[in-house]
Amino acid sequence: MSNEHRSPFTRREFLNTSLTFASAALTVPSFLQRSAFAVAQPAAGLASIPGIDEGRVLVVLQLSGGNDGLNTVVPFGFDHYYRVRSGIGINQAQVLRLSKADGVGLHPALTGLHDLHEDGLLSIVQGVGYPNPNRSHFKSMDIWHTAESTATGDGWLGKYIDSSCCGSGKGESGTPDPALQKAIEPPIAIGRTAPLALQGRSVVPVSFESADLFRWTGQDADKSLAQPYDALVERGVTGDVETASNAAFLMRTALDARVSSDRIRKAVATRALVEYPRTQLARDLGMVASMIRAELPTRVYYVSFGGFDTHAGQGGAQGSHANLLRQFGDALKAFYADLKAQGNDTRVMTMCFSEFGRRVAQNASGGTDHGTAAPMFLAGPMVRSGLIGDHPSLTALDDGDLVHGLDFRSVYAGIMKDWLQADPEPVLGKAFRPVIVTRKA
Repeated sequence: MSNEHRSPFTRREFLNTSLTFASAALTVPSFLQRSAFAVAQPAAGLASIPGIDEGRVLVVLQLSGGNDGLNTVVPFGFDHYYRVRSGIGINQAQVLRLSKADGVGLHPALTGLHDLHEDGLLSIVQGVGYPNPNRSHFKSMDIWHTAESTATGDGWLGKYIDSSCCGSGKGESGTPDPALQKAIEPPIAIGRTAPLALQGRSVVPVSFESADLFRWTGQDADKSLAQPYDALVERGVTGDVETASNAAFLMRTALDARVSSDRIRKAVATRALVEYPRTQLARDLGMVASMIRAELPTRVYYVSFGGFDTHAGQGGAQGSHANLLRQFGDALKAFYADLKAQGNDTRVMTMCFSEFGRRVAQNASGGTDHGTAAPMFLAGPMVRSGLIGDHPSLTALDDGDLVHGLDFRSVYAGIMKDWLQADPEPVLGKAFRPVIVTRKA
């Protein structure tokens, strides 16, 4: 599938252009029809999906740039760590020690993550990667997004949603069930564009940077356009048009976009129940928490946080990497405090990953270069808290890089099986042994 076909036609884009299409053409362009017909129809009293707990939510937090896993989950019990990182290694006295863990701890800036761990709300999945690792940001990220070594095809979460829509368990190869397709709310990404991970064939993801911008903006250019657009939506409400016509299609899509826009902007405008740090990541997670609190039926949210390509001046306990980790840990802690205050914390699992880790030895610029295996994090009251998997060896290396112990697709499989209650094999293309990610009942 080409990148052009995978690109989402977001509802914001529809809101910005729908009146132009309505007034300029008697027939709706085919690419608009393909995109908009794939937008699920939000409505009160959604149809339930047999065998699936629709109250469960997955939030994906992407740490873009290649997070240095060795200075995040610090192997302070290994002498070799300090020999190869004399300038950026975290002093043993500063490492945040973890209960029931020997020889590894957290970076001192990760007090928020440490608190989640000590409260039993955090899993640290060690040594995650994939065979024949690719050190290109773009290629490796595509591999993580598609869950395919070829980095081609649709996103893994898009395929999961396709599988839910088809009801046959055959993912994109199945025939979408209209009732199920209508019941699935599109995934929401906070950002300018939706990531490849969310791209599927049955439901188009929604993406926006600010809820204030997630609206039809034609009237900003010309106030006289407001009344015709309102009339278009009103005709969609009343059904005052031939059902199978192009006009009916356009009106239904305009109405759907208006309803979703209004609901999301109203949700995000609600004051949070806790105080969030004043960082962009905290604001993004706060928006997600607001939408969950407003009971939007979305099951998958996606947030990205960049800046982790620390080739120079990375620092140890202080510096650029420490600042990134502080923002990450503090924002995630506030997010779960907010969810708990709402009574929604048990509904929401968060998965955090980066496209690769860094090399074991620091470089000559006081930083680290692209590496391979790194830790993932899972958060929420339902996760199997503590360490999962073994820390990779610091001496038995592959050309200076860590050798992964767990394939990231096994983590995906565990999330789908244990949390999303879906069969992972049709989504991942083959069987991966699922990592047990949730507590035993």
